[in-house]
Amino acid sequence: MPSPASAASSAPADSTRVTAPVRVRQFVLGQVPREFAELSWTINARDPQWVPPLRMALDPLLNGKHPFHEHADTAFFVAYRGSEAVGRIAAVVNHRSNEFHGERLGTFGLFECADDAEAASALLEEAAAWAQAQGMTTLRGPFNLSTNDELHSPGVLIEGFDTPPVFMMGHNPRYYGRLMESAGLVKAKDLVAYWLASNRPAPRLVEGMQRLAKRGGWSIRPVNLKRFKEEVGTVMGIYNSAWEKNWGFVPMTPAEFEHMAREFRPVVDPNLCLIAEKDGEPIGFLLCLPDLNRAIKHIPNGKLFPFGLFKFLWHKRKIRSLRIMTLGMKPGYQDSGIGAALYTAGFHAGDQRGYDDGEASWILEDNHRMCTAMEKAGGTLYKRYRIYERPL
Repeated sequence: MPSPASAASSAPADSTRVTAPVRVRQFVLGQVPREFAELSWTINARDPQWVPPLRMALDPLLNGKHPFHEHADTAFFVAYRGSEAVGRIAAVVNHRSNEFHGERLGTFGLFECADDAEAASALLEEAAAWAQAQGMTTLRGPFNLSTNDELHSPGVLIEGFDTPPVFMMGHNPRYYGRLMESAGLVKAKDLVAYWLASNRPAPRLVEGMQRLAKRGGWSIRPVNLKRFKEEVGTVMGIYNSAWEKNWGFVPMTPAEFEHMAREFRPVVDPNLCLIAEKDGEPIGFLLCLPDLNRAIKHIPNGKLFPFGLFKFLWHKRKIRSLRIMTLGMKPGYQDSGIGAALYTAGFHAGDQRGYDDGEASWILEDNHRMCTAMEKAGGTLYKRYRIYERPL
């Protein structure tokens, strides 16, 4: 059963008239009230750039059926003024992440809040107190709920409010950064997104990469959906070795990877999911997906079934933008030129299949190799997301 938590006593919000005190209630996994999900619409529905989440993607994170919960503890909080829900947050201890990095890190995510500094501070204080009670020494977020199992991208959008988010990337009100800072959180890391106005690589670049592959003895092929389970294992092996030393990375479990693969399978174009091999060994992969948000935005209530599916399928046919989601190379191959070749092959395949432009995201701001590659490819840095933290 939900239990009441303490109310904050900080100054009232700058732009919201308040009379009733803030009250925060905690809920356990599987007993999260409907209003927790509904706050996405309460806070964002008037923003013309916002794209509603699909409820079928959010539900497993709240009811405990997502494989993420096999190695993490979670608590959910809703802030009220009187009887009105004005904010929400999830607090997480990801044991797999802490074991991998040797940390005692608590994270938070699924944050939504009215422009109400008192409510935001109360929510973040409750998340911090819960994480500290679990023995954690730092609070960091937002993650939604991890860097692997994201409902949408980590971080608070701080630049790029004038364009809608692409598939699985976040969008939030402009005041969220101010709410974080007023609650005493500071920048931990920025993530950036690049916009590529054209998917059409120069013919000489395509030919040059083909010559490079021939000299290097490696090749690039599309995934084979007829061997789906085997291909999923191949990509997972590359993924878990490629990002091993990256900030915030946590190796995915087979259950997590299979869950993600099942969700993506209906929308994956094998020609846009490429695997690089050398002497028969998989050494890299590139995953591009259609920007499904172009279709999802036409389902304002987030319910795919029964009627939303028809709208989704109708608008999906018109999608001409991609999201370059992931590029991974096994250690030892990052500077081999194969990564550039995978990008070129992905751009070429996208152009041939009628896609005009797209976003490459998310990229750590200090991943200079990747940022330079995006700039050389003609990309423009157009969105920035910030992850915040504070000691406990």
